[in-house]
Parts: sequence; C-alpha cells; structure tokens
Amino acid sequence: MKFGLAVLIAAGVAAAQPIVIRTTTLIDGKGHVLRNKEIVVENGRITRVADAKQKPTIDLSGLTVMPGWIDTHVHPTWYFNKDNRLEQASPRAKSTPQQQALYTDANLYATLMGGFTTVQSVGAELDKDLRDMIATGAIPGPRLITSLRAITETTGTPEQIRAYVDKMKADGADLVKLFATASIRDGGKMTMTPEQIQAACGEANKLGLRTLVHAHSSDGARASVEAGCTSIEHGTFLDDATLKLMADKGVYFDPNFLVLHNYLDNKPKFLGIGNYTEEGFAAMEKGLPLVADVLRRARRAGVKIVLGTDGVAGAHGHNAEEFIYRVKDGGDTPMNALMSGTSVAAESLRMGDRIGAVVEGMDADLVATTGNPLDDITAVRKVAFVMKGGKVVKETGR
Repeated sequence: MKFGLAVLIAAGVAAAQPIVIRTTTLIDGKGHVLRNKEIVVENGRITRVADAKQKPTIDLSGLTVMPGWIDTHVHPTWYFNKDNRLEQASPRAKSTPQQQALYTDANLYATLMGGFTTVQSVGAELDKDLRDMIATGAIPGPRLITSLRAITETTGTPEQIRAYVDKMKADGADLVKLFATASIRDGGKMTMTPEQIQAACGEANKLGLRTLVHAHSSDGARASVEAGCTSIEHGTFLDDATLKLMADKGVYFDPNFLVLHNYLDNKPKFLGIGNYTEEGFAAMEKGLPLVADVLRRARRAGVKIVLGTDGVAGAHGHNAEEFIYRVKDGGDTPMNALMSGTSVAAESLRMGDRIGAVVEGMDADLVATTGNPLDDITAVRKVAFVMKGGKVVKETGR
C-alpha cells in the first residue's frame, strides 16, 4: 500500500477532499468481479466506481478489495475473565463494570480489525452505550446494531410479551431477539408457544422492528415463520418442508459453524458453567455435520442465507473463519459465502441501500485482503486494509 501519514490523517477525518482508491481486483458484494477500478470516496461515501485513471490517494493494487464484512449475530459482551473462564457483562459478573466495558470494547475492536465493519449484537444492555459512542466516533468499532435483550418462554403471557417488545423499542432496540427453542446443548426443542411467538413477532412488525429467532427445531422455526418473524438462527434440525416455507416467505437463515468450533476449541473455559456440560459438548460436536447438511439443503431450496457467527468469548476477531467453514465444510461457493456476509446480510438488516456493496452512494466500508478469497477462501484471514465510513482504520505492509 502506497500512502503515508498525511493521507491516513486526511482519510481518518473523512476530509472534504476526495479520496481516490486504486484497485486491481474488486469483488463488489453483489456477485461481480471488477478489474482495474478506482473507488472515489467523498465525505464518507462512495461517489464513483470507474476505470482507474487518476493518481490514487490510496493504492490497493495487488490486494483483493471487497465491501466491509457484516456479521449478523455476535455477542461482544461475552469474554474470558482474569481466571480465563467465560463471563458475560452483567451485574452478576465477577469483573467490575469498568472491566466489563473494556473487555467488550476490546472484542469489538478485534472484530473491526478482522474486516467486519458492521455487526448485530443480540443482545445486552451495555450495547446501547457502545453503539452510540461508536456512532459518534468516540471509540473505534464496527457499526453496532443491537436487540439490547431477548425474549424467552419465561418473559410472560402474549400480552406481557407485547408490552416487553414495546419497551424494547422505547429503550432503543434496533431489533427483537427471541428464543423459540432450547439450546442445542439441551436438545433444541421448542420452548415458546405459538401464541408467545406470534405476540413477539406481531408486535415487532407493528413497530417496524425486525425479529431474529433462535430456533434449532422445525416446529419452533415453522411457528416463527408463520408468525411473520424475519430471520431464523441456527436451524440445526430443520426439515426440507420448513426450509421451503422459509424460501417462500423470504425469511433469512443464518446457520452457524464458528460458534460450535469455538466452544469445542475453548472447552476448558466453558465446561461446568450452566449447560456447558460434557453432554452439552457432545451435542455440539454432533451438530457440526448437521449444520453443514442444513446449509446445503437451504441453498438448494433457495433460502436467503446470511453470515453470522454467534460469536461469543474466544471468537471475536476470528469472525472470518465462518466464511472458511461454510466453503470447506458447508459446500458454499466462495462468492456465495462472501455475498452472505455483504449484500445479503445488509439486505437482512434493511440497510441494503447503505452498506454491503461497492457501488455509488454507499457508505465507504471496505476491506482488502492479501490473496483472493475466490481462489482460496482462507485469504479472508489476511486482512491488510479496513476502511469504515471513509475512514482508514487499519493498514498493514505487504
């Protein structure tokens, strides 16, 4: 990369002067590969994508440039504490409130450095202040979208759930998260009633909020789709009929590999806490081939698939591994996997007019890798450059 400190400073404040970025390989986020283009950025937005003719402000020749990646399912307030054990930011945590905030901020920063310029947290109360501070530039981090909290079968009656959704909206939630089924560690059975699910998703739709549903089983997912919910997470045990219904209704689907691998890789840090038992870990290990199978079947059914990691403690900054698992284990093409984490993810967030593609009018969110992930998907590990909203936040030598 050929740019110096003065350029970085100018880019960092999204200066009024146009920034001209030269590329040799550009994956636009919508399924196209463009060659030898320049991207012109003004006031944080892409104003032109054209043949490279001008003297560049930033030269990304030799790298592969893409839209900033999007992770639609993260938990940045989950971290490993000073005892190297799982902890979640809450009043019950052993860590002080200051430590909780710092752990979470570090997780978000690592995610940004890994090439993800937008994440959806589902969700924690701490997210609200972090979202707002990142938005104002007070602290660095990916654009943060949050549900603040979640709805379960214990939230109450349908009437109480509707009131809870109203409060989530009033408190500033960007979406509603609900648990229609149990964890895979507890068998993934349906836990909320159809009436509870209908209340949650119906009220959210009335308020203009999206709904993201934790659902491993077909009955929980089907009830959610029929209730008008907008996205299904996990879906480990989904049958073909449910996948077809999701495709017919335009419901988004987010199967997750990284979360299971991360749990298994960090087993000692989780084991013995809650349902992180030996039986629970055995269930997660058995779930990996099921996730690969449901991803393949969902692709064949024409379901709209987004990229989410369910990133918990240990996964932050490694979010791009999800791309690799989806290609190597799930049979996705590299282009489909990348689109899941760019334009399709943006569409699922109802932000497709702002992020997820390198086209005129979009926010200037860019990531560049050493190597081309279309040739070798593991290139997503080699993030050399990140721009968010026209500001350079990462650049490394080659």
